[in-house]
Amino acid sequence: MLQSYLLLTLAIILEVAGTMLLPLSNNFTKLIPTFGLTIFYIGSFYCLTFSLKVIPISIVYASWSGMGIFLITILGYFIYRQTVNWQVAIGLLLIITGVILVNIYSLSNYKTPL
Repeated sequence: MLQSYLLLTLAIILEVAGTMLLPLSNNFTKLIPTFGLTIFYIGSFYCLTFSLKVIPISIVYASWSGMGIFLITILGYFIYRQTVNWQVAIGLLLIITGVILVNIYSLSNYKTPL
């Protein structure tokens, strides 16, 4: 199960890296950022497929999307100087809380792969 969570973490990191390159790709007109984001997204989905062998898809997707939103918002604040007001901060806190709760209370529902 640890390996599945490590692959899920790698999938999140790759997806965030790809998303952070989107503004730099200038609507896919700049070759290097476009190539980079394509590789990152492909790698992210590749890792997701392996984490799905053990972790249920609902847990994988909730974790992948929730942590992706959180990390992209934080990185957008520091890298692209995007604003984060208190309402956004509370929303991010709720997302993280939700991801934690979903993962903690779904542990009893894991089934070993065939």
